[in-house]
Amino acid sequence: MSVEFIAPPIWPEKLSENLSLESTLKELSVFNFQVEASHLGKEVARLFQAHPLLPGVILTVGGEFLGMISRRRFMEHMSRPYGVDIFAYRPIMALYQIARADVLILPGVALIVMAAQRAVQRTPELLYEPIVVELEPQVYRLLDVHQVLLALSQIQQQATWYISELYYNLSVTKSELETANAQLAAANSELYRLANSDGLTQVANRRCFNEYLDNKWKLLPEAAAEISLILCDIDYFKKYNDTYGHQAGDACLQKVARAISKAVNCATEEVAGETLVARYGGEEFAVILPGISPGQAVSIADKIRVGVKELAIEHLNSAVSDCVTLSLGVGGAIPDLETPAAKLIAAADRALYTAKEKGRDRVILDTDGC
Repeated sequence: MSVEFIAPPIWPEKLSENLSLESTLKELSVFNFQVEASHLGKEVARLFQAHPLLPGVILTVGGEFLGMISRRRFMEHMSRPYGVDIFAYRPIMALYQIARADVLILPGVALIVMAAQRAVQRTPELLYEPIVVELEPQVYRLLDVHQVLLALSQIQQQATWYISELYYNLSVTKSELETANAQLAAANSELYRLANSDGLTQVANRRCFNEYLDNKWKLLPEAAAEISLILCDIDYFKKYNDTYGHQAGDACLQKVARAISKAVNCATEEVAGETLVARYGGEEFAVILPGISPGQAVSIADKIRVGVKELAIEHLNSAVSDCVTLSLGVGGAIPDLETPAAKLIAAADRALYTAKEKGRDRVILDTDGC
C-alpha cells in the first residue's frame, strides 16, 4: 500500500511562536495520509498501529478525494463483535459507508480562530473528528482538532497580552490601538458569519434558522404581519448519491442552494434583506419569508422549483424526472406569542409530505393552518 505524508506523523512538541489572529491553517502541521478506498481494512489497521498519533486517513477513489474516516470511528467498528471478520478482508470502502459522518472541510487559508469555532460547534459525537484541510483545489490534508484548539489558546494569550501592552505602554500610538481593535473586530465578525453559515452550501445553517425564525416570530405580532415558510427537499437524493457519488452529491447541494437563493432574491427584491435561506437538514432547505402571505410564498416556491429544474442536473435514477427536482411544502401564519413557531414548521412539513405523496416535483400549501 502506497501512503504519502508531508512530514513524519509525529505530533509537534511545540507550536510556532509566531501565531496571531491572522494565522491560517496552513501554518499548522497537517498529515497527508491518503488511502485508496479499495485497500483492505486490515491494511488500514496496520497503518493506524504503526502511527499511533494519526487521527484518521483520507480516502480516495482513483486519486480523487472521497472522504475521511477517523481513527476513532475505524477502531469503534473494528472492535465490535465480528468487526474484524466483517471488515478486515474487505475494501475499506465497506466500513466507510457504514461509519461515515459529516466531515468538516476548510480551506488552508481559513483563520485558525475561525476553524476552532467551526470545530467546536459540531455535535458532541463529531466534536473530536479530524478536520480536512483543502490547501489548494483538490489537495486535501488531515488536521487533528486538538492542535487547532491548542493554537487557538496560544493566539488568545498572545492577543490578550498584546492588547494589554498597547493600553499600558505610554509609547503606544492611537493608530496601533485602532489597528489591534480592528483586527479583533474583524475576527469576531468572521466568527459570527461562520457560526451561522453552512460550511458546504454557504447559506444559513440550522442554528441560524432556529434563531432567526424565533426572533421574527416574537417581533411580528406587534405589526400583525404574516410570515411564511417554505421547506424544500431534493427528490430521491439518496439515489443520486448512490448513483453519482458523494462528491457529486455535495456539488449538487451547492448548486441547488445557489438556485434557491437566486430565486428568492429575484422574487422578493423589496424584502430581500428580511428573507433567510437555510440548509435545514441533509438535502432539505428552508426559506423564511417575513411579511409574505402563504399565497405569495407558493408563487416563490414554484419559482424555486422551476429554477432548480432548469439547472438540468442529471438524475437518471429519479422516479420523477431525468434531472434533479424539488418537492416543496409551504406554511403560513400570523404569529402570536401564545403559539410556538414550531407550529409553522409543522405546517410546512405537512405540506412537504403531501407533495411527496402526490408524486414529488411540486409545491403544496398547507391548508390546515397553524
